[in-house]
Amino acid sequence: MYVVNQCNGSERDGRWESQLRKGSLDLAILAVLWKRQLYGLEILRNLQEAPGLELAEGTLYPILTRLKQEGMLNSKWVEAETGHPRKYYWLTPAGRKAARNMADTWNALSRSLSALLAPVEDQLKETS
Repeated sequence: MYVVNQCNGSERDGRWESQLRKGSLDLAILAVLWKRQLYGLEILRNLQEAPGLELAEGTLYPILTRLKQEGMLNSKWVEAETGHPRKYYWLTPAGRKAARNMADTWNALSRSLSALLAPVEDQLKETS
């Protein structure tokens, strides 16, 4: 449930944003892996480039493990020339299909919400 601060009507409790972000992380991770194999920290860096998608390692790795268990990702350990071995992740055919389906759903939902929000956006333009 979305709660508006009764004092000034502009502050939020953050739950809505948190749930929206949480619900989109699978799609964001699959999208980052669409073009190439990446290891965990590379995935984190790619997500950090998109405002609002930053997350901690402790959040990323359980999601990667779950996506792998669901058959959307494969992984392998690769020895690095310097430092520790790195675990690389890439999309399986099922992961590619899921990413396409999720993107279709996201785009349809986004279009619907944009249409519903048009009057709100118009009013914001008038008042600024």
